[in-house]
Amino acid sequence: MIAPALTPSRLALARKRRGMTLIRLAQATGVSTRSLTAYESGRQQPTPQTTRALARALAVPAAFLQAAEIEEIPPGAASFRALSKMTAGQRDTACSAGRIAFLISDWIEERFILPAADVPSLAQLDPETAAEVVRARWGLGRGPVSNVIHLLESRGVRVFSLAEECAAVDAFSLYWHGTPFAFLNTMKSGERGRFDGVHELGHLVLHSDDRVPRGPDAEQEANRFAAAFLMPAHSVIAAGLSGATVDQILAAKSAWSVSAMALTHRLHELGLLTEWGYRTACVSLSRLGYRRAEPGGIPRETSQLLSKVFRSLRDDGVPPRRIARDLAMSVAELNSHVFGLVPTALPGGVPDGPPVRPQLRLLP
Repeated sequence: MIAPALTPSRLALARKRRGMTLIRLAQATGVSTRSLTAYESGRQQPTPQTTRALARALAVPAAFLQAAEIEEIPPGAASFRALSKMTAGQRDTACSAGRIAFLISDWIEERFILPAADVPSLAQLDPETAAEVVRARWGLGRGPVSNVIHLLESRGVRVFSLAEECAAVDAFSLYWHGTPFAFLNTMKSGERGRFDGVHELGHLVLHSDDRVPRGPDAEQEANRFAAAFLMPAHSVIAAGLSGATVDQILAAKSAWSVSAMALTHRLHELGLLTEWGYRTACVSLSRLGYRRAEPGGIPRETSQLLSKVFRSLRDDGVPPRRIARDLAMSVAELNSHVFGLVPTALPGGVPDGPPVRPQLRLLP
């Protein structure tokens, strides 16, 4: 079968992935917006030469634009933090990047046996109780979570990094064909990245049924879930932080690997800081640079699952360029979704014989 000159949904996806409007793409290629609209709607097919020009402008192989039709993430399916502050273009860029990550995930799942999803739906519970229930179900007790990404992956959540073009997005999550996904911005501090990961878990736990996972109420619920999950009430109260000073907060935050501001808010939420004490601590921490950053913070967490996948592929002699070729994307594009874990050069040929699907076992 001869490949089509262009697959409409692929063109739309690639354009949104680059954050380009039809007008910008027209300017970059010399193709009229009317023709581009016709291509994306499937009413018209470009010449092979035009397809190659579109691929160059969108920084994708022509094969990407000619591959099978692809289903877009529907509007409203994903939870975004601070949605009211995002432009439609920023949202579309993030969703398109997420959709490409689904292709990577599908490729991996065809070759590896991954952990099954074990994320309960607890929409009927308040965030504090829901966090306690999830911790109990996952056998975490009241201690700190050592690594959020590893924990999520061990429970069947597919975690990917957000591409650089999605810097305006903190994180987002959704269920896709029954599988939970979370996408994290890797440009934030390690502490805030952990909070974002559990915030998205909160959406998956609290807003996965009939409720639309957006709006300030849903965001506040996910924040409360994250705080309770990372800083269990019994654990924080037992730490003796009633009336804590800024120095005590800075010394204590490492126990839960959270930001100073997050711990301060949690102390206030649990009644361990008065309103005055809370406001005073926030002002002092802001002056010290803790509102926008985390001086002397912990390293960013990364994916254990993806690291194991690429290590296994390397051992089998499967180079990154083969993965990228199968997905009709560049190695750089692949790397932007997998926490930069793909090596730039790997040795070796491809082994003979049928593929084996290794079973990855992830420990929380």
